[in-house]
Amino acid sequence: MDEISGRTATLLRTTRQRHLRVAHTPGPRRFELVRHRDISGVSGTGVVAEGIEWSDGTVALRWGGNYPTTTVWQDGIDALLTIHGHNGATVIRWLDE
Repeated sequence: MDEISGRTATLLRTTRQRHLRVAHTPGPRRFELVRHRDISGVSGTGVVAEGIEWSDGTVALRWGGNYPTTTVWQDGIDALLTIHGHNGATVIRWLDE
């Protein structure tokens, strides 16, 4: 019960469940994000980030440069490239294949 309002508290549950996808290779895979053209003028060209694709498809990405940052992409490589791929100007280079 909520002590302030006196109403019964209800825990909301999301209906979306994430399931472990079968990986192409066992364990995580390392990659580099390679930018051929710097569309935004911020990150430069060459290797601009390092990443890991986990066996469930989630991606962790570590940006280099003057403002290093780590981001997580729950929806995987396709989502990451939709935002940062810049229509082919940036590609994934797999290191563990």
